[in-house]
Amino acid sequence: MARNTQVAADHNAPPITRILAEYVAGHASRGWSDAVDHEAHRTFLNWLGCAVGAARHEAVEAALAAVQELQPAPQAAVLGRAEKVDIANAAMLNGISSHTFDFDDTHLKTIIHPAGPVASAVLALAEHTGASGRAVLDALVLGIDVACRLGNTVYPDHYDRGWHITGTTGMLGAAAACARLLGLDADQTAMALGIAASQPVGLREQFGTMTKPFHPGGAARAGLMAALMAKHGYTASPKAIEAPRGWAQVVSTKYAWNEVTDELGERFEISFNSYKPFACGIVIHPSIDACVQLRERGVKPEQIERIELKVHSLVLELTGKKEPVDGLQGKFSVYHGCAAGLVFGRAAEEEFADDIVNRPDVVALRRKVVAMVDDSIDEASADVTAVLTDGRREHVFIEHAIGSLQRPMSDADLERKFHGLSDGILGAQRTSDLLAACWSLGEAADVRTLTSLARP
Repeated sequence: MARNTQVAADHNAPPITRILAEYVAGHASRGWSDAVDHEAHRTFLNWLGCAVGAARHEAVEAALAAVQELQPAPQAAVLGRAEKVDIANAAMLNGISSHTFDFDDTHLKTIIHPAGPVASAVLALAEHTGASGRAVLDALVLGIDVACRLGNTVYPDHYDRGWHITGTTGMLGAAAACARLLGLDADQTAMALGIAASQPVGLREQFGTMTKPFHPGGAARAGLMAALMAKHGYTASPKAIEAPRGWAQVVSTKYAWNEVTDELGERFEISFNSYKPFACGIVIHPSIDACVQLRERGVKPEQIERIELKVHSLVLELTGKKEPVDGLQGKFSVYHGCAAGLVFGRAAEEEFADDIVNRPDVVALRRKVVAMVDDSIDEASADVTAVLTDGRREHVFIEHAIGSLQRPMSDADLERKFHGLSDGILGAQRTSDLLAACWSLGEAADVRTLTSLARP
């Protein structure tokens, strides 16, 4: 049977794979401003706290048990735990743990969680090789730049098709970062990117299950392995990203090549990273912020007849689970997020525990949330009105939620978040020592000092 093989392909795309390879291999160490370098420290610190905090979650336990059946060599730490495994599986496990709470960083232009794949791969490799903290930060900045610039290239069409963009760009960012850490030249780095390009990880269908945090973990492992294979001479197409049947044109109907090349080496996407005050999908944050503010005004759950919520259609598409049955599903329920904000005045990991998601008063309150689509409202905003039993109406409009670029978390906020995640795993003093090591990472001669602190 004949097949129609015609595609609306771009046969004249710029050599994106080569451009990125030369950039990653050749960019100067710390070739950016102090502000960018400080953001790199913030990104690493936030990622590490999230990874340590989820170290004992059942998703990590299950993945670690599977890895241990392979009898891995003890090359790198599983953060927050006593065990060590081989570097590829350490990258995967730490990527899983860093995303399990859905509390990690977000590149808001693309909804990519960039540190999960990139930092997980880099730190595992760096621990094995004894790399310096500066080498880790250089690799982190450049790897995140690759992932997010490619995300900019294909977003939102790629995401709208059902791909989880954190995993489907993360393996490219992880490959770039590990190639940089290994000191690969431009030819080898191009091969690493090419190998990684055949391994996009993640479907949005998996949101609300353990497989969602597998996406950054799987991407971290794929990218690290791609760099190691390239180091030893494994080959790939030198146009694996941009070719008509390469990564970008296969996974998306949009491919804005200028998003890779514009101000390359001058503007760094890590500068646009943001950090979550709430442990759930980023599009829920404005609604939670509004409900926390209603609570601070004195609105009590027992006074509420209903909550009128107006949000962009994407919010309900991603987080429209009305009756979540466990914590993982609760992270994708704007209804539960609103209830948590009103009942607890916050939405940290504890508010997404299974027992909280199923607590009768919380369930009753979330059922009073009436969500309506209003695409005149930006996806980063929310319009919330509490209709009270006495007839009063309390209204809050959130243009930008706390944690956004417009209302960023401070360094002190990030430290408090880190303590909240890590103290129960490592203890308060060890957590403080680990925080200090994160802030001074750029001066560390060997990252193994830091990774030793990240184990109980």
